[in-house]
Amino acid sequence: MIRTAQPADLEAIAALHTRARATYYQGHIPEQAYAGDAELARTREGWTSAVARDAADGGVLCAEQDGEVTGVAAYRIADGETTLTQLHVDPVHWRRGTGAALHAACLDAWRRAGIRRVRLEVYEHNLRAQAFYATHGWRPDPSAPQTGSHRTLWLQVEPPSAPSAPSAPPTPSGE
Repeated sequence: MIRTAQPADLEAIAALHTRARATYYQGHIPEQAYAGDAELARTREGWTSAVARDAADGGVLCAEQDGEVTGVAAYRIADGETTLTQLHVDPVHWRRGTGAALHAACLDAWRRAGIRRVRLEVYEHNLRAQAFYATHGWRPDPSAPQTGSHRTLWLQVEPPSAPSAPSAPPTPSGE
Protein backbone atom coordinates (compact mmCIF):
# COMPACT_ATOMS: atom_id res chain seq x y z
CA MET A 1 0.00 0.00 0.00
CA ILE A 2 1.24 3.52 -0.84
CA ARG A 3 0.09 6.38 1.35
CA THR A 4 1.03 9.91 2.40
CA ALA A 5 3.69 9.94 5.11
CA GLN A 6 2.67 11.07 8.59
CA PRO A 7 4.78 12.49 11.44
CA ALA A 8 4.44 9.14 13.22
CA ASP A 9 6.42 7.56 10.34
CA LEU A 10 9.54 9.68 10.87
CA GLU A 11 11.57 7.21 12.95
CA ALA A 12 10.87 4.37 10.51
CA ILE A 13 11.65 6.60 7.50
CA ALA A 14 14.95 7.84 8.97
CA ALA A 15 16.04 4.29 9.86
CA LEU A 16 15.06 2.97 6.42
CA HIS A 17 16.88 5.81 4.68
CA THR A 18 20.02 5.16 6.74
CA ARG A 19 19.95 1.40 5.98
CA ALA A 20 19.42 2.02 2.26
CA ARG A 21 22.25 4.55 2.03
CA ALA A 22 24.63 2.25 3.91
CA THR A 23 23.90 -0.45 1.33
CA TYR A 24 24.34 1.51 -1.88
CA TYR A 25 27.18 3.78 -0.73
CA GLN A 26 29.20 0.91 0.74
CA GLY A 27 32.74 0.99 -0.60
CA HIS A 28 32.30 4.40 -2.27
CA ILE A 29 31.84 6.79 0.64
CA PRO A 30 33.47 6.40 4.08
CA GLU A 31 31.05 4.71 6.45
CA GLN A 32 31.15 7.59 8.94
CA ALA A 33 29.52 9.80 6.27
CA TYR A 34 26.27 7.84 6.48
CA ALA A 35 26.34 5.97 9.79
CA GLY A 36 26.00 6.85 13.45
CA ASP A 37 23.64 8.76 15.67
CA ALA A 38 24.53 12.20 14.25
CA GLU A 39 23.72 11.08 10.73
CA LEU A 40 20.46 9.46 11.85
CA ALA A 41 19.50 12.73 13.61
CA ARG A 42 20.36 14.77 10.49
CA THR A 43 18.35 12.37 8.34
CA ARG A 44 15.38 12.54 10.74
CA GLU A 45 15.51 16.36 10.67
CA GLY A 46 15.46 16.42 6.86
CA TRP A 47 12.49 14.07 6.70
CA THR A 48 10.68 16.03 9.42
CA SER A 49 10.76 19.17 7.28
CA ALA A 50 9.76 17.20 4.16
CA VAL A 51 6.74 15.60 5.86
CA ALA A 52 5.70 19.00 7.28
CA ARG A 53 5.72 20.72 3.86
CA ASP A 54 2.50 22.04 2.44
CA ALA A 55 1.16 19.78 -0.33
CA ALA A 56 1.64 22.63 -2.82
CA ASP A 57 5.38 22.41 -2.11
CA GLY A 58 5.67 18.66 -2.65
CA GLY A 59 4.92 15.42 -0.93
CA VAL A 60 6.26 12.40 0.89
CA LEU A 61 4.83 8.97 0.15
CA CYS A 62 5.39 5.76 2.10
CA ALA A 63 5.17 2.18 0.96
CA GLU A 64 3.78 0.06 3.75
CA GLN A 65 3.46 -3.68 4.14
CA ASP A 66 2.03 -5.38 7.23
CA GLY A 67 2.29 -2.10 9.16
CA GLU A 68 5.97 -1.63 8.31
CA VAL A 69 7.34 1.25 6.21
CA THR A 70 9.23 -0.51 3.40
CA GLY A 71 9.93 2.45 1.12
CA VAL A 72 9.69 6.21 0.92
CA ALA A 73 9.69 8.84 -1.83
CA ALA A 74 9.78 12.61 -1.56
CA TYR A 75 9.44 15.32 -4.14
CA ARG A 76 9.64 19.09 -3.89
CA ILE A 77 8.06 21.80 -6.01
CA ALA A 78 10.00 25.06 -5.86
CA ASP A 79 10.63 27.92 -8.26
CA GLY A 80 8.55 26.28 -10.98
CA GLU A 81 10.62 23.09 -10.91
CA THR A 82 9.74 19.69 -9.53
CA THR A 83 12.50 17.52 -8.12
CA LEU A 84 12.30 13.94 -6.93
CA THR A 85 14.53 14.43 -3.90
CA GLN A 86 14.44 10.93 -2.43
CA LEU A 87 13.29 7.44 -3.32
CA HIS A 88 14.50 4.70 -1.01
CA VAL A 89 13.44 1.10 -0.52
CA ASP A 90 14.56 -0.90 2.47
CA PRO A 91 17.17 -3.32 1.06
CA VAL A 92 15.31 -6.34 2.48
CA HIS A 93 12.40 -5.35 0.22
CA TRP A 94 14.37 -4.88 -3.00
CA ARG A 95 13.00 -6.65 -6.08
CA ARG A 96 9.48 -6.83 -4.68
CA GLY A 97 7.95 -3.96 -6.66
CA THR A 98 8.09 -1.41 -3.86
CA GLY A 99 10.18 1.10 -5.81
CA ALA A 100 7.98 0.75 -8.89
CA ALA A 101 4.84 1.28 -6.80
CA LEU A 102 6.31 4.41 -5.18
CA HIS A 103 7.40 5.73 -8.58
CA ALA A 104 3.91 5.13 -10.02
CA ALA A 105 2.31 6.94 -7.06
CA CYS A 106 4.64 9.91 -7.62
CA LEU A 107 3.71 9.95 -11.33
CA ASP A 108 0.01 10.00 -10.42
CA ALA A 109 0.56 12.91 -8.01
CA TRP A 110 2.57 14.83 -10.61
CA ARG A 111 -0.07 14.29 -13.29
CA ARG A 112 -2.85 15.47 -10.97
CA ALA A 113 -0.79 18.59 -10.18
CA GLY A 114 -0.20 19.29 -13.88
CA ILE A 115 3.56 18.74 -13.60
CA ARG A 116 5.15 17.82 -16.93
CA ARG A 117 8.87 17.62 -16.15
CA VAL A 118 10.70 16.32 -13.08
CA ARG A 119 14.40 16.18 -12.32
CA LEU A 120 16.53 14.25 -9.88
CA GLU A 121 20.14 13.73 -8.96
CA VAL A 122 21.41 10.20 -8.56
CA TYR A 123 24.70 9.13 -7.01
CA GLU A 124 27.06 8.14 -9.84
CA HIS A 125 28.13 4.86 -8.23
CA ASN A 126 24.56 3.75 -7.54
CA LEU A 127 24.19 1.75 -10.73
CA ARG A 128 21.14 -0.04 -9.33
CA ALA A 129 19.29 3.29 -8.99
CA GLN A 130 20.43 4.47 -12.41
CA ALA A 131 19.11 1.27 -14.00
CA PHE A 132 15.83 1.63 -12.09
CA TYR A 133 15.31 5.19 -13.29
CA ALA A 134 16.26 4.34 -16.88
CA THR A 135 13.66 1.56 -16.85
CA HIS A 136 11.07 4.12 -15.73
CA GLY A 137 11.84 6.62 -18.49
CA TRP A 138 14.36 8.95 -16.81
CA ARG A 139 17.07 10.30 -19.10
CA PRO A 140 20.34 12.17 -18.52
CA ASP A 141 19.83 15.92 -18.55
CA PRO A 142 22.37 17.29 -21.06
CA SER A 143 21.71 20.86 -19.92
CA ALA A 144 22.62 20.17 -16.29
CA PRO A 145 26.23 20.23 -15.18
CA GLN A 146 27.28 16.75 -14.10
CA THR A 147 29.07 16.92 -10.77
CA GLY A 148 31.80 14.52 -9.84
CA SER A 149 29.50 12.47 -7.60
CA HIS A 150 25.98 12.81 -9.03
CA ARG A 151 24.19 12.66 -12.35
CA THR A 152 21.14 14.78 -13.12
CA LEU A 153 18.26 12.97 -14.78
CA TRP A 154 14.90 14.23 -15.99
CA LEU A 155 11.54 12.67 -16.72
CA GLN A 156 8.90 13.94 -19.10
CA VAL A 157 5.55 13.36 -17.39
CA GLU A 158 2.83 12.61 -19.88
CA PRO A 159 -0.59 14.07 -19.13
CA PRO A 160 -3.27 11.61 -18.09
CA SER A 161 -4.78 9.89 -21.06
CA ALA A 162 -8.27 11.01 -21.94
CA PRO A 163 -10.94 8.49 -21.08
CA SER A 164 -12.08 6.69 -24.18
CA ALA A 165 -15.56 7.43 -25.38
CA PRO A 166 -18.04 4.68 -24.62
CA SER A 167 -18.93 2.69 -27.66
CA ALA A 168 -22.48 2.60 -28.88
CA PRO A 169 -24.42 -0.48 -27.82
CA PRO A 170 -24.59 -3.12 -30.53
CA THR A 171 -27.63 -2.98 -32.76
CA PRO A 172 -29.66 -6.16 -32.76
CA SER A 173 -29.48 -7.88 -36.12
CA GLY A 174 -32.53 -7.78 -38.36
CA GLU A 175 -33.52 -4.23 -37.49
